[in-house]
Amino acid sequence: MKTKYIQYIVGVSALIMTSCKTPQATRMDDTVKMLMPSRFQQDSVDNGHATITPWKQFFTDSTLVSLIDTALTNNQDLRMTLQQIAIAKSSVLYQQGQLMPTVSLGGSVGISKAGRYTSEGAGNATTEMKPGKSIPDPLMDYQLGVSADWEVDLWHKLSSSKRASVEHYLATIEGRNAVLSSLISQVASNYYHLLALDNKLELIHQYIDLQKKAVEIAKIQKSADADTELAVEKFESELAKARSEEYTLRQEMTESENSLNLLLGRYPTTIERNKSSFLSANLQKVITGIPSELLKNRPDIRQAEHELTAAKWSVDAARKEFLPSLNISASLGLDAFNPTYLTKLPKSLAYSVLGGLTGPLINRKAIQANFQTADAQQVEALYEYDKTLLTAYSEVCTLMSKIKNLDQYYQLKEEESNKLDQSINIARLLYLNGRCTYLDVLMDQRDALDAKMELLEAKEQQLSSMVDVYRSLGGGGQDTQNSENKIDRR
Repeated sequence: MKTKYIQYIVGVSALIMTSCKTPQATRMDDTVKMLMPSRFQQDSVDNGHATITPWKQFFTDSTLVSLIDTALTNNQDLRMTLQQIAIAKSSVLYQQGQLMPTVSLGGSVGISKAGRYTSEGAGNATTEMKPGKSIPDPLMDYQLGVSADWEVDLWHKLSSSKRASVEHYLATIEGRNAVLSSLISQVASNYYHLLALDNKLELIHQYIDLQKKAVEIAKIQKSADADTELAVEKFESELAKARSEEYTLRQEMTESENSLNLLLGRYPTTIERNKSSFLSANLQKVITGIPSELLKNRPDIRQAEHELTAAKWSVDAARKEFLPSLNISASLGLDAFNPTYLTKLPKSLAYSVLGGLTGPLINRKAIQANFQTADAQQVEALYEYDKTLLTAYSEVCTLMSKIKNLDQYYQLKEEESNKLDQSINIARLLYLNGRCTYLDVLMDQRDALDAKMELLEAKEQQLSSMVDVYRSLGGGGQDTQNSENKIDRR
């Protein structure tokens, strides 16, 4: 007996020693995060902490706010993201359930008959339950009870899997926030583009009227031998060009409206808007702060960080697959060959307890392959995280430079437009005094309209860049459902 016990101890020890040879995960220093600059490239001085204004305060146009509200309610991409969150949350609950014993209640009815010339059959034939009453043949079997199976989280393998699921869930939350930020910026950019197109169309109509007048004057001068057919042809070609641009603008407006309606989750319809407020639209000041604040403000960075953490926990769980697992099963219930005997306690009481320690000895290639896959996915997640950091920093630097240059560009275009408006007045005075022709006045008006067209384009670029900076700093992606994110991360 003592020898068998020693053999058992030696066998279990050998199992544990063999299984505990686990590989190590690849360790990489996140140099991209460590070397992140202390300020953005275009900053000469620290401009303070970034403050992310809620989007309803950032956008002051009531029509735009209403459109964004509609998009947040109906957008299909956002709805799909919400379902991804639900799926990820269910995975967390599943992994949490794996840590608990599986308890089931059941009953069964069976019948058995042993051969007369078997040990069981011969024993039953010569055994009496009570004097004068043999064991029934065939023998019925009635069972009623509870059973439990439990894998003891000996090495915290199951806990690691649960933590990986939690991080995936949190990543989907940040994924939703990234969709929110992108959706808000897309609606705003499309809306401003529509306003710009409205104003451009109005300028095109003015340009067409000018070209019509120019054609009429050229024809009058030609009939008076003051001009040639070449001038008439030139102004008529300019008129045709202006008319063609009108139809190009109308098609672009239709496409922009349809794109915006798609974001709003509805069929194409006319977008109600106030085009007169375009040039007077205020440019909100955005404080960029320091680069490290992107880590907590940008949802795509937070998402990549959660995915990286999830990958690390998955590697930990895969590594622990090499270790022995301890499983405990138990049952407690009533067992009798006749239902009337089930209540005969404690004689009908039946129970069992079994504990088993198992570990991989021979076929470790599958576990090794699973570990290598998880390890490679962890490295990939780190590269993805670093790429997201670099993209975010580069994006902010580019947009900051763009906004600065656009501000200078817009001021110069505004000055050009004002000067040309003044030149029109001067040309009219010269015309009244016989110093120039009416055609010269029309040409000055055309130049002024060209300048206003470029001014409109500059304004649209300014507004679009303002929206892009807001998004690049994490604006519009604030989590509005914090209560849903509270989940046990242990």
